[in-house]
Formats: sequence, C-alpha cells, structure tokens
Amino acid sequence: MKRALLAALLAACGGSKETPDAAPIMRCDTPIAGSNVQMQLVAQVNGSAILVTAPRDDLRLFIIEQTGSIRIMDGGALLPAPFLDLSADASGPVTCCGERGMLGLAFHPQYATNGLFFVTYTAAGANVLARCSVSALDSNKADRESCVDVLSIPDFASNHNGGMIEFGPDGFLYWATGDGGGAGDPNRNGQALQDGDPLPATQALLGKMLRIDVDTKTDGLEYGIPSDNPFAGGGGKPEIFMIGLRNAWRWTFDRATGDMWIADVGQGQIEEVTVLRPSQQNGANLGWSSYEGNACFRAPCDFPQQGPQNERFHNDGWTSITGGQVYRGSCFPDLAGTYFYTDYDERGRLATAKLNADDTLTVVDLPGTFPANGSSIHEDAAGELYETDTSGRVFQLVVIP
Repeated sequence: MKRALLAALLAACGGSKETPDAAPIMRCDTPIAGSNVQMQLVAQVNGSAILVTAPRDDLRLFIIEQTGSIRIMDGGALLPAPFLDLSADASGPVTCCGERGMLGLAFHPQYATNGLFFVTYTAAGANVLARCSVSALDSNKADRESCVDVLSIPDFASNHNGGMIEFGPDGFLYWATGDGGGAGDPNRNGQALQDGDPLPATQALLGKMLRIDVDTKTDGLEYGIPSDNPFAGGGGKPEIFMIGLRNAWRWTFDRATGDMWIADVGQGQIEEVTVLRPSQQNGANLGWSSYEGNACFRAPCDFPQQGPQNERFHNDGWTSITGGQVYRGSCFPDLAGTYFYTDYDERGRLATAKLNADDTLTVVDLPGTFPANGSSIHEDAAGELYETDTSGRVFQLVVIP
C-alpha cells in the first residue's frame, strides 16, 4: 500500500497511524465506499495470535495469545503487561500448543458494570470454561485469583478442541466444543447425547454447541440451564443446544440478525460453512460424524441434518477452514452483511459469503494477497473486523478506495 493512500484512509476514519503497532481506528467520521478489501497489519504479539475481541462500547482491543495470555491494545499502543496470564510460564493451567492453548474469550454483556468475562482453554486432559473478573483497581488488569472453573469436559486427545465462545442475543453463553480428537470421531462423541453411549469412552458434551445461563447457578453448578434447551427436560445432556460438530473453527453470531455462522473443519475431504437463522438453531444436528459436509461419512446417514450451504473441497486446495464474521461496522458500508472467512494454509486467501432469502449462499473468492495461516476473523465493539494468524500478527480489514 502506498504511504499517501494509507494516510488518506486513516485520516478519513478519524485518526492517524504513527507507528507499525498503532491501534486501528474503531469508528469512522467519514465512511469509505467500495469493496476493494485488504488486510492491514496493526499489531504483533508473542507466539500465535488466536482472536481479537472487545467488550461492548469499549475502544480497546483484547488479543488472545495461544500460550494463555490476553493482551490489550489501547490508544495506538500494545500495553506491555498482559490483561490476564494463565500460561504455563506464569504457573497457569493452560496447556499449549499445536491445537491446544487459550482458545476463546467472551465478555459478559454487562461487563461495564459487573466486570465478568469468560475464557476457554485446554488443561491437562480437559477442555475448560472459566469465569474471571477485572481488577477493581485497574481496568487493564484482570484479577487472576478471581478465575473459577465453570465447566470442565474430559478430553482424551490434544486436537479438535473447538473453544469459540460468544454471548447470544438472548444473553446466554454459547460454547462450541470439538469432537475430542482422533481421526473419524473414534469415541462417537459427535452424535452422542449421554456419556458412555454408544461407547464407554463417549463424552456427550464434545462435538456440540453448548448453551448455558451464566447468571444462574443451579444444582451445585456454576451455571444454569436455559429452560428451552432441547434436552433441558431429559433425553440428553441439558447443556447441549446443537449436535454434530467436528471442530468448529470458528463460529459467530451476526449482531444485526442473530444468524449463526459456523465454519467446521472437515475430516479429509470437505470444509464446511453452515448458516442458521435464529428459528433454525435450537436442536439442530450438523451431522458429524455420520456426515462430512453433505456426504455420508459413517452410516447410518438416514436422519435429517442441517447440512452446510458452502462446501470447500481439499481436492480444490482447501486445507482447514477458519471461520469469520459478518461485517457490521460503520467504516466500510458497502461491506455490510458480508461474511468473511479464510483457510489455514500457507497460500493465504480470503472469501466472502452472503445469505440469500432462500437460505443459500452467494460465495466469492477475493483476488489479492492475504495473510497465511489465519487463526480467526472477528469483530471489535464497533463491528470492525480483525484477522489473527499463528505468527502473532493482527490485521484490520480495510477497504482501499
């Protein structure tokens, strides 16, 4: 990008970029028309960067480092001390790396008043959801001693850990878990509703979209069960909201519509993007491990599944899908309603999808050079999008006039 063009872009958005580590602009005084998308490098953290997110109405960016810490960008600077450090180097519980580490972060919808946030990570033999609080003395520091395990799920392998968490429009916390690892879902977790069925090692909370009420504690747990969860009254684990996920990397809500976009990593042939409108979500079965994509993987395949609207095939060069987010920011209005996603490979790519009235997708592979080995595309408080990669880089999605 030419220096003059970059300066003009940032000036139009109401700010300036003085150093390579300057924070991207959160809100724009003058929106920029067009759809010529690029990823602009805005930060570099240690190791692998996993996700960028933020609390509501907060101008800061919170960046997950896979090893187990969370960093803050504020006012154009990456703060030197982490917001929270649960890494092994800090005597924390997070196990890393490969597909393990700190994987998810979500701020409570009332974070501004209650200071609560949630993280997911891999520990020894388990996938963990924990609740923590911000320090009462410093808004840029979490109180590590406040962290409490909310839910811990035994996991026998190091891969397929899912880990993405978000609060839904209903105020409940959603957590996508992987199938636990091993090729082909060997413990049959994806379709299981109860532990130990159909195999002794089956863990029913793996390979699912879970939904819990973190504002209510019932039955000695650190959470409650929403009354309309599909198995709240029995027949399966009450935390289950959807079944049949393999390793959803990543998934998100569209803040404008409540649609849920799920990118699920395939077994050996098919990468998946599935979109569910709010009325389609509760109790949905995405098929794994009976189906890979829309193809039968392991019989029986005689039940209805919510199959993906977009399949990406390994034979066409796709490797391991990295899901993204629907753009709802104000800087680039021509991108409104566009979902961005990528692939975890060395070539670097960026694709878009738009949901049509008949639930099909219009998909476009964008021309250009984009970051390799993308680990997420996610939004800040203002709806602007950021991509992270496994070399620790953070990019803002921008439009070049």
